[in-house]
Amino acid sequence: MAMQINERDIAFGILMDMEKKGVREFAGVKHALDRMDYLDTKSKAFIKYLAEGTIERTITLDYIINLYAKTGTAKMNPNIRCIIRMGTFQIMYMDSVPDSAAVNESVKLVINHGLKNLKGFVNGVLRNIARNKDNIDWPDPGVTRSTKSAYLAIRYSQPQWLADKWSSDYGLDKTLTAFKFFLEPRPVTIRFSKRYKAEDIKSLVAKMKTANDGRIVLKASPVLPYALNMYHTDNIMYIPGFSEGAWIVQDVSSMLVGEVANVKPGNTVIDVCAAPGGKSLHAADNMNGTGKVIACDISENKCMLIQENVRRMQLDNVEVRQNDASKHREEFENAADVLLCDLPCTGLGVIGRKPDIKMNTEPAAIRALQEKQREILSCVWDYVKVGGTLVYSTCTMTKEENDDNVAWFLENYPFEAVDITDRLPEMMREKETVKNGYIQLAPGEYGTDGFFIAKFRRIS
Repeated sequence: MAMQINERDIAFGILMDMEKKGVREFAGVKHALDRMDYLDTKSKAFIKYLAEGTIERTITLDYIINLYAKTGTAKMNPNIRCIIRMGTFQIMYMDSVPDSAAVNESVKLVINHGLKNLKGFVNGVLRNIARNKDNIDWPDPGVTRSTKSAYLAIRYSQPQWLADKWSSDYGLDKTLTAFKFFLEPRPVTIRFSKRYKAEDIKSLVAKMKTANDGRIVLKASPVLPYALNMYHTDNIMYIPGFSEGAWIVQDVSSMLVGEVANVKPGNTVIDVCAAPGGKSLHAADNMNGTGKVIACDISENKCMLIQENVRRMQLDNVEVRQNDASKHREEFENAADVLLCDLPCTGLGVIGRKPDIKMNTEPAAIRALQEKQREILSCVWDYVKVGGTLVYSTCTMTKEENDDNVAWFLENYPFEAVDITDRLPEMMREKETVKNGYIQLAPGEYGTDGFFIAKFRRIS
């Protein structure tokens, strides 16, 4: 007899485990499902979508629930709060699930977890939401920036402080584009190894299309010719070409660092915060096996991850070192033709891939991380040879961590900005700042994550 799978109960278990640990993160969903080999692809996809969607839409879900529940989510029993959130997510965002099934299955969860006396409460709240789902009383967007940002925060499930900050710094249109983009289905983007020629890639792509029971969809990136977007992936380890090191997962915005850095054969490259290694490996690949890349990270576990990627991608010109970037290393002084500084940041540009960032980041973190970034830059700037290149990058979108750091660095250290116009795809060359050596990519602006890249040359 086939095992009976209760997909909603599994999703509930994953979310409640996070609740007990005090964390909510997409990685937790993936790690949990990776251990459940008995589940088929369809069940895993349902559980993943339900659990991750409930995390991602928590702000919106709580707003809706609080319109129809006498007891607000903040005061609910944690189990009940989780079940109602999951039920509301199914009603509002899962068209494949009938409203009646979302309600009834939620009530079953309440009973099965020993909360029978609250089944009427859950049933009433969810049925009320189902009846009114097309007429939710959303906040009035009004006409002022503050009222519009309040609307955006609730409608697109983003923290109010972030909606206020971005609408003030970058405008409502760019904020709306970013928030919409965060909630769109995202592909897994990969970069092929230069060991593979065009005909080899073509043959490999044909094999890749058979993965996941033929469900996988592959589309060329409109930004970079060697990037490929994959849709409907499950476990990428089982996709043809992964174990052979034919390709590596890397977002296009991260690949642009390699374009801007423009490493040459024989260069020495130092990557001071390298994990998981995408930029280091890209640099090594661009040098066609020549030169040397020293990939550093403070974490032993992350260094092991980089080393595993180096081994899999069959790159002999990468050396992995465990190193604290905030501690100066004399042996690195004047050693680097190219210094990569992809530094710790708030990560607000990649909320679409890691929605837990918006739940675990406070405004104070921006200033704290700006200080950390400046501390690291102060320790590593002289690793660059005179005439060499320093590329500073973050996966966030705050002026404090990006624009302000560029001005601060140029004012305090012997570097000049380098025009990056000819190192960028044509669609990005129109931005005014590229001639001044930097570019801020807003989330969704070019179909990429939010990212910042600046290029400097050491002059003395």
